[in-house]
Amino acid sequence: MSLETSMEPYAQLVGSLLPRAAWLSLFDKTGKLLWTSAASTNPDLFALVLQGIASIESHPDHTSEGAGGQLVQLPGEGPGYLFWLCDEHGALASIAAVVCNRVRADGELLPFSYVREQLKPALELLRRDLLARADIRNLNESLTARDKDLELLLSVTGSHPGSSGSDDLRSLLANATAHLKCVLAGIVVPDKGLVVTHPGGGDDSILKRTQRQLLAITQTRRDPLVINKIATQAGQVAIPYRILACPLRQGSGRTSGVLALFRKLEAPEFLARDVHLADLVAHKIAASIETSYDTLSGLLTRGALEQRVKLHYSEAGGKPQRWSLLYVDIDELHVINENFGMHVGDQAIAQIGELLRKHLAPGAFASRISGDRFAIVMLSDIDESSMFGEGLREGVTRLTTAGVDARFRLSISLGVAHFTGRDTDLGRALAEAESACKAAKDRGRNRLESFQENDVSIIRRFTDINVATDVRAALAENRLRLEAQMIVPFHNDGGPARPHYELLLRMLDLEGNSIGPDRFLSAALRYQMMPTIDRWVISSVIELLRPRRELLATAPVTFTINFSGQSLLDEEFADYVIRSVETSRINPAVFCFELTESAAVASMTAAEALMSRLRKLGCGVALDDFGTGLSSLSYLRSMPVSMLKIDGSFVRDILRDERAESMVRAIAQLARAMNITTVAEYVETEEIRTRVRSLGVDYGQGFAIAKPVPVAEVLDVLPVLAAATTGAYVVDEPAALAR
Repeated sequence: MSLETSMEPYAQLVGSLLPRAAWLSLFDKTGKLLWTSAASTNPDLFALVLQGIASIESHPDHTSEGAGGQLVQLPGEGPGYLFWLCDEHGALASIAAVVCNRVRADGELLPFSYVREQLKPALELLRRDLLARADIRNLNESLTARDKDLELLLSVTGSHPGSSGSDDLRSLLANATAHLKCVLAGIVVPDKGLVVTHPGGGDDSILKRTQRQLLAITQTRRDPLVINKIATQAGQVAIPYRILACPLRQGSGRTSGVLALFRKLEAPEFLARDVHLADLVAHKIAASIETSYDTLSGLLTRGALEQRVKLHYSEAGGKPQRWSLLYVDIDELHVINENFGMHVGDQAIAQIGELLRKHLAPGAFASRISGDRFAIVMLSDIDESSMFGEGLREGVTRLTTAGVDARFRLSISLGVAHFTGRDTDLGRALAEAESACKAAKDRGRNRLESFQENDVSIIRRFTDINVATDVRAALAENRLRLEAQMIVPFHNDGGPARPHYELLLRMLDLEGNSIGPDRFLSAALRYQMMPTIDRWVISSVIELLRPRRELLATAPVTFTINFSGQSLLDEEFADYVIRSVETSRINPAVFCFELTESAAVASMTAAEALMSRLRKLGCGVALDDFGTGLSSLSYLRSMPVSMLKIDGSFVRDILRDERAESMVRAIAQLARAMNITTVAEYVETEEIRTRVRSLGVDYGQGFAIAKPVPVAEVLDVLPVLAAATTGAYVVDEPAALAR
């Protein structure tokens, strides 16, 4: 350990206490020079120090208080005084050598006892400092050696082929238990329903007794907890173990669980080294959990599910088993997202995940395989799995989600299929169970179906026939409604930007309840009803706006109207749209017609022709779901669009997916270079809003900005919007404005 100049104050202190002192040198107990204040050290001093050490080894009592050093004479220099600096046990720890200036012929040689008494305060401080430095050096060396052991341990435990999830955690626990000489180790993560112990078949009652308290303390402290001294009750030991508990911290910093290690009372206490090693193991465990478990539901990820199946099949000797697979799909989650916000939909997913974890049968394992879909592998036949599925279905219907209308009841549809347990058959079993789940949805949702060949498509057609009948009735009975969702500008670089509103279609059932488009558009598309619906939307919008033409003369607001790809194939549709706008005598800039990218690409010639006519008339043209098409960039140059609506799948993932963020940034930059306005859909949180705005997107749409409202509410604020704009659109027949 190099002391550098940190010992210089001691040389100055020695000089002030003993003016004759010329320089100070420090040696360790073997005679190695540690530090000196001299420009060069007299070689004879080394020999004298070694002689002193040899005499101490021969006569240990020479280090006692009465003989704490010796006077030596250095050839060519003044007298030297060697002082033995000992530890608390009286053993030699280091040597301090003080060499004085040469004594004059008539000078008096200072006795050793006198010099020692004069330097006693400095020597004591020096002794304590050197001992402390030695302790730190020894501790660092010990920790370095132990850390290397742990690095080797973690590199081995993280490389078992085929291990994942709790199997990898068991391996980590086993190695940590052995390395830290514990009798029991446990992992507890409540929000994932995860409890893993080692030894697996040992007495884990102590973990059950203490896990709640350990969780509470580690979540509060956020640092490892050591309990070496156990409290007693009436002279009896309450907990006959020493405990070391480390928090399991997620990437966000939140403590989600605890790693607990137990030693018998008669075993050595947990030391700082043990705490450091256990905390590193806890970091490894937390990383393994985040990789293998879905954050929202607490269930296995799709990859972890596949690895778990492979591992279990291998442990079963590679023989086919009577396994089964349940496929679960949340009914109408999009309705929750659309009407209450995606954060409420996420809450529903988390609740179902928690329900699954609590009631999952021993030996079974569940995974969230995609957004609102789950898979459960059960080591039982189809009948037993169906019973579990029915119980799960009933449990979901009793869940209540905060922020959701009480009239909306959460439910799931399930499909069950046979599974051999062979990992190579997992994809097929999932596909069969998914088909059965779709059959359950076609039959009315909130039910379970077993897989049957050639049944799904027939049921789908039958269901669409019924829904199509409902749509026709709604059109005939005027049970279609329009809502408006505001699209707000992020920047005001060129002065105040006018707001946009997207008009959204709803259908009312016989009781007057609003039904989202995903409930009926599938049937409308199958039976070619979209051109009729598109015409209804356009005519309804114009009828609503015509009485307000004067307010709209300055185009204080833009209304976005959706139309389908089917309408592009209708030869009369383009003329109908142009004629409707022209005869309305409403400023065309008020209208922006929106078409999905996929529909535009599928009917490129018709799309380009209609877009050109609309732009020439003065209307805006928006391309929806932009970024999902395979040829977005190549076709964009030929399409005269004024607005790009970035697909919501990129916006939703922008905070956790670097690719999604890069895609949004690239689209924003491309559109700005082409003088095209950009809109980010599904802006559901303030964090997403801030990020999207920073990437250069022009407008935002979503629940963090505004929820859909009846069109009448927007029409009521038109006077305010009109008063805030300047410039007017000249109507061909001004007198008509009074009608």
